[in-house]
Amino acid sequence: MSATADHAEERTNLAVRLGFQPDQVVQEIGYDDDVDQELREAIEEITGQELVDEDYDDVADAVVLWFREDDGDLTDALVDAIGMIDDGAPVLLLTPKTGRDGYVEPSDINEAATTAGLSTTKSINAGKDWTGSRLVTPKAAKSGKR
Repeated sequence: MSATADHAEERTNLAVRLGFQPDQVVQEIGYDDDVDQELREAIEEITGQELVDEDYDDVADAVVLWFREDDGDLTDALVDAIGMIDDGAPVLLLTPKTGRDGYVEPSDINEAATTAGLSTTKSINAGKDWTGSRLVTPKAAKSGKR
């Protein structure tokens, strides 16, 4: 296998490990020049379609939220993201790694996720400059139990 093919498979595997699947509609929020283009391409490769932007007016299967410390209130951003997906659909929160501009403390992520009604299912190295937190609505909320 060539180095290029190995690299492409590594990217695709990251998108799979993050829970993305073929034919999913993935809405991207917080896009800017600093996002990880390789991760975006890997998600598009595994889903088979381009990421949709913040103006998408239908329900998405998942949300990718790029968030930096100076982007405002994380809880508000997560609540907005939840409004764009069905119950049980994942939100992939991507924040800059420790020491990078815009770094967000893990305790702030956990607090915002909890306040927004989400729980963290996994954290993952999402590229050279980004850390990913896969968030979902709690099982009780998905099953309709109160």
